[in-house]
Amino acid sequence: MNRLQDKVAIVTGGATGIGEAICKKFSREGAKVIVSGFPEDPVHDVVKEIMSEGGDAAPFIADISIEQNAMNCVQFAINTYGRLDILINNAGVFPVMEEIQNYPLEAFDYLVKNNIRSAFLMTRYAVPELKKNRGCIVSAGSEAGKIGLGENSVYGGTKGWMHAFTRGVAAEQAKYGIRANCVCPGAIDTAWTHKESGPMKARHEQMLISATPMGRRGTVEEVANAYLFLASDEASFVTGALFCVDGGITISKGPIGKEAESEVIKEPKGELKLSHTMDGATNMLRGRQRELHQPYSD
Repeated sequence: MNRLQDKVAIVTGGATGIGEAICKKFSREGAKVIVSGFPEDPVHDVVKEIMSEGGDAAPFIADISIEQNAMNCVQFAINTYGRLDILINNAGVFPVMEEIQNYPLEAFDYLVKNNIRSAFLMTRYAVPELKKNRGCIVSAGSEAGKIGLGENSVYGGTKGWMHAFTRGVAAEQAKYGIRANCVCPGAIDTAWTHKESGPMKARHEQMLISATPMGRRGTVEEVANAYLFLASDEASFVTGALFCVDGGITISKGPIGKEAESEVIKEPKGELKLSHTMDGATNMLRGRQRELHQPYSD
């Protein structure tokens, strides 16, 4: 416990899915957390839940792919807590699964805006503050960015960019004491990987699970555990890493998940009280409504 005592962390996309778990895990370990999200995300709910458990959190509600909002997010952390130690580039979107010849151009632009531009801007404006405390950056990679996935090539391409970007940042910022790493999840039990709430069809769900040697989706808390390690001083000599949390999917050879024993495919019982694991599915129409310059609000 208290592995992040008195550290200040910004978690983008912090109100839903993996982001909610990161915020709550960090809070339990003593961090003060800026929960960043879109206006329609349950940001205030997550902040209230953290505070009710004795943690310390503050909401930042804005589209951080807009430069002024990214600047304001970093400044909000400084104004609220006086410092910044950890940047978690978790925010991202997953709008559609489609073969490349049919892939919508607006979906491509939406991915670049939210998966690439937002991480670039947040990193750019966070680094000067992270230098002061020899802080760290942990970003959301993906197994899709390592091996590529059919009907998912554009999303995987944005994550491949994130991997290279993070390693470049790690190389250039090491001299200042800043570490930068990626967590690369496989299929995780969020809205994105369910046909009822995300872009996947039933066949995609089954392919992902059967291709995962452990025979199941990962939990958001399992992913948050990896973020915690990489953000903590326990990872003091780890930088430029692409840390897989994927149940073995990047090393799988066919549908070997079907061979997993019944005890293996059971999800572990977590400790966090999570309310928004299945929230945060990408909605293209919703995205277009806030296309132009959402103002910052606290």
